[in-house]
Amino acid sequence: MDEPLLVIIDGANVVGSVPDGWWRDRRGAAERLRDRLARDGLPGHAGPVEIVLVVEGAARGVESVPGVRVEEAAGSGDDRIAELAAGAAGRDRLVVTADRELRRRVTEAGAEVTGPRAVRGPA
Repeated sequence: MDEPLLVIIDGANVVGSVPDGWWRDRRGAAERLRDRLARDGLPGHAGPVEIVLVVEGAARGVESVPGVRVEEAAGSGDDRIAELAAGAAGRDRLVVTADRELRRRVTEAGAEVTGPRAVRGPA
């Protein structure tokens, strides 16, 4: 059986894409994103997905839940995302970020990229 699409989400970038006060509670904002992903999956994608939410800095400590694996970046979230994308070579990967340099890095590793709107849904 084929592996599901691996969706790697740049938590800081997605949370920061909407000025809704996330900076007052970064961990809470990451938890809300995690919960929405667990509930809604990847909007517009009917097939099975494996969702990995990468968190860093003040958002560390967010726990995994069924449907969303949370990866804490020891240092740079971008570096962890690039490692995950490169480490999953041979399977379909989608990285969700608006960060131009990170998009370049993961594309070179063979991953597809999309922007935060793909998982943010309607505001």
